[in-house]
Amino acid sequence: MFDLISIGDVTIDNFVQIHDAEVKCNLDKTQCQLCITYGDKIVVDKLTHLVAGNAANSAVSASRLKLSSSIYTNIGSDSPGKQIIDKLKEERVSTRYVVENQSMESNLSTVLSFKGERTIFVYHQNWEYKMPDLDSTRWVYFTSIAPSFTQSNLLNELIVYLERLGSKLLYSPGTYQIKYGVKKNPKLLTLTEVFIVNLEEAKRILGHKEEENIPVKKLLKELLDLGPRMVVITDAKMGSYGFDGDKFYHIKTFPAKLKEMTGAGDAYATGFVAGLFYGKDLPEAMRWGAANGAAVVEEIGPQAGLLTYNAMMEKLKENSKIVAKEI
Repeated sequence: MFDLISIGDVTIDNFVQIHDAEVKCNLDKTQCQLCITYGDKIVVDKLTHLVAGNAANSAVSASRLKLSSSIYTNIGSDSPGKQIIDKLKEERVSTRYVVENQSMESNLSTVLSFKGERTIFVYHQNWEYKMPDLDSTRWVYFTSIAPSFTQSNLLNELIVYLERLGSKLLYSPGTYQIKYGVKKNPKLLTLTEVFIVNLEEAKRILGHKEEENIPVKKLLKELLDLGPRMVVITDAKMGSYGFDGDKFYHIKTFPAKLKEMTGAGDAYATGFVAGLFYGKDLPEAMRWGAANGAAVVEEIGPQAGLLTYNAMMEKLKENSKIVAKEI
């Protein structure tokens, strides 16, 4: 039995750090654009190639937090695919459910990093999803997959698996799942133990306009009404908010020296589920998530800063005054 199996796509992220750019925002700063000179040569400060993707990030994070971890994902029969396998094995993540697709390339992304924020160019393969005969696990972490999932039976296969084995589900939908419509599969939502999205994603899922100023309690309640037992909304520098159907909580971010934001959401979500795995309640699990998220943004890429179990204990102790408060 595993403690956590991640289901989702992995990629090789090419991190391109630049300094010669400008950010232009509208008056209320709800929309900003990264501007570089068209047709010019832009100096790159640093170029880094790293294994990434929501599912890989969560699987690696879980392993570092002493959970037995595995992953169902797709790769190509190319050198990036081998790099992905090698990295997962290095992090003690089981690769028995990694599907190598012959004559296909692995996913690749280019991440433009400027002043700590990132703009991502994503290349997704249209994988043919078919869930393997997974071993039993205490938790499933279901996250970003390619748009081709709509042509598969993956969601129903996941539902059957969860009902048969009684595993708990953390659902953190990616871009294409949200575009397709999270609410289109109510059965999966009723099987969800924890549903985690950021503020903009929450509004999108619920049919609100992103520029609308909606009370976070209202968003949390509307998400919980879809079926999950617990919901969490992350909101960048404002911290995160949680709701278990009884009480609402807020926790601010842990202090961090920001280098780059990629993977902060995955780190938070996996830290959160690890807290629950170790018997913590919702507000304490939010502390685990906040600690892991803060550690990741202090390094380049989504995995370098992920906390080990011992480092998590130290970070929680160092920031003992930062707690989730009822709101």
